Amino acid sequence: MQVILKKDIEKLGYADDIVDVRPGYANNFLIPQGYAISATESAKKVLAETLKQRAHKEAKFVADAEALAAKLAEVTLTITAKAEEGRIFGSVTAANLAEALEKQGISVDRKNIALDAVKTVGQYEATVKIYKGIQGTVKFGVVAEE
Repeated sequence: MQVILKKDIEKLGYADDIVDVRPGYANNFLIPQGYAISATESAKKVLAETLKQRAHKEAKFVADAEALAAKLAEVTLTITAKAEEGRIFGSVTAANLAEALEKQGISVDRKNIALDAVKTVGQYEATVKIYKGIQGTVKFGVVAEE
């Protein structure tokens, strides 16, 4: 069954995408929750017109996202944490990175930061989802608190 997504759904698609899903998933979850509508011919025509009107706005968003990705590539953060013999107490999380980026004047939602478990002192990289298909990389170092 084809549906038109109204909202971004991870591992399924972005808003205004036409995707194939099982009928039960569409009828019992996506459509009642307001995440999608059935992809009828008239709905597809309305979507095509809407996408046509939105195309020039999309170019601006992509340009802004690429500029943010370039800005993130230039930034190197230093995060201090309590540590003993190279191992830190707890771990460095996406929230810590979002807070450190905020201090640099870059606003990023912590939910968009992909980060492996950081439990030792050293240099690391994190991936930031900025916009559809555009990701930035943030380099950061974890140092022991004095």
